[in-house]
Amino acid sequence: MNNSIACNANCLRCAISHQCSLPMKYHDLKEKCGIFGILAHDTSKQVSQLTYNGLMALQHRGQEAAGLSVVNGTNQIFTYKDLGLVSQVLTPQVLQKYWGNVSIGHVRYGTAGNATAENAQPYYFETNHTSFSLAYNGNIVNYQLLKNQLIQNGRIFTSDADTEVIAQLLAAELAKKYDFIEGLKNIASFLDGAYSLIILTKQGELFGVRDPTGFKPLCYGELHDKCTHDVIASETCALDILGASHLGDVRPGEIVYANGTDKIQVVDKIPNEHYRKAICMFEFVYFARPDSYLDGVSVETARHKLGMNLARSHPVDSDNAVIVPVPDSGRSASLGYSQVSGIPYVEGLMKNRYVWRTFIQPGQRKRKELVRQKLNPVRSSISGKEVILIDDSIVRGTTTAFIVNLLKQAGAEKVHVRVSCPPVIEPCYMGIDFPTKGELIAGKWQLRDSENYVEDIRQAIGADSLGYQTIDGLVKSIGLGKDRLCMACLNGDYPVKSDLNHLALETTFNKSRHRD
Repeated sequence: MNNSIACNANCLRCAISHQCSLPMKYHDLKEKCGIFGILAHDTSKQVSQLTYNGLMALQHRGQEAAGLSVVNGTNQIFTYKDLGLVSQVLTPQVLQKYWGNVSIGHVRYGTAGNATAENAQPYYFETNHTSFSLAYNGNIVNYQLLKNQLIQNGRIFTSDADTEVIAQLLAAELAKKYDFIEGLKNIASFLDGAYSLIILTKQGELFGVRDPTGFKPLCYGELHDKCTHDVIASETCALDILGASHLGDVRPGEIVYANGTDKIQVVDKIPNEHYRKAICMFEFVYFARPDSYLDGVSVETARHKLGMNLARSHPVDSDNAVIVPVPDSGRSASLGYSQVSGIPYVEGLMKNRYVWRTFIQPGQRKRKELVRQKLNPVRSSISGKEVILIDDSIVRGTTTAFIVNLLKQAGAEKVHVRVSCPPVIEPCYMGIDFPTKGELIAGKWQLRDSENYVEDIRQAIGADSLGYQTIDGLVKSIGLGKDRLCMACLNGDYPVKSDLNHLALETTFNKSRHRD
């Protein structure tokens, strides 16, 4: 990233108002990642294999890169990371070299321009005063502004990821006072956006932090396998794969701590007077694994209810219909739709499981190629039928239009598209690849025709009918209430601060610069 390019206003506000002349790629680094940490109370235990297992359970959260850091009792952190899936990066040959009783790991999902090993995580940071490793899931919306300020104060960056901004901020706080808890609380006043973090210290401690909105999920648990293991992870499915018990979710703003002596516990909380609680609704719709629980809510149950609500609000009157899910995240909603409507559920699309998610892939042509590789119709199930196609969301529309055409070519008489998420009309600045309103099919058509944009989308994707989930139906299905969800991509209500004190930031770094 070109560090000479700077924005003079808060990037979120100017991007929304279209007043900034910078290209959109300089405003955000969109990521949705998985993080994992484990600490064995017995220092002779090796946990690299357990980190591997935990990351495998979180592979759906990122397929671009993977890595781990370990501490082995020598007050040294060893890190290995590279581009690729967990099984490709953390091979048995690698795992046998990275021994330690404490480890953190990361799987990364990024976008075009950021696919480098330098941007992979965990991110190891070292100065004369401190060293730590950081695994991060999130998106800092004022990242570029903070980075420019840090550079002006003498900081040198080695990557173009916002992870390094967090590390630099924390290092400056630790240079003033070596206290990770106070440092994490202090840097929160500068960070605007979404983040869940796991930090590994050279002393073999783990800190887990969830931002004050709670936008990104984070949980913790305990494994008993000859000794106690403390575990922190993005989703409960990573605890389940180890056989660990789920002790709780890290609540918005909380800091959890594990040191191998005491039980893992919440030790402090970041003040949140600037924030409201707002976990990403898209976690429940699409990203999280259905066997996970997020903030006490079963993802599978939420998706099932989404389908039930969709059947009530957008029924299809036909005695020749079948319900076909877009695999895999459309399955739960399809079962719910079938339960309410009485229409049979069939597997009308077969998925190649070696091709990963398509809406996050850069470039329309590339996405089309991947959809063709990924899905194939089951002609015997759909030929001569009216197909009710259940998808979790429509983002750009490319994939949906292709699938509708695919089903009709395979003999479907009609294709009725039902979407378990409301129309995505606004870009996401909190960590999902919804880059601009003009790239979102609902956002684009809403700008052109606010009254009839759903009908315009129906025509654009070639469906015979189109029905979206309502926002009320979404909220009801998840069960957390509107005041605990981020639905900014649906309604433009971004859960961020509006009064970042950049003068305080400058003062802080002027004071600490000579010590680090």
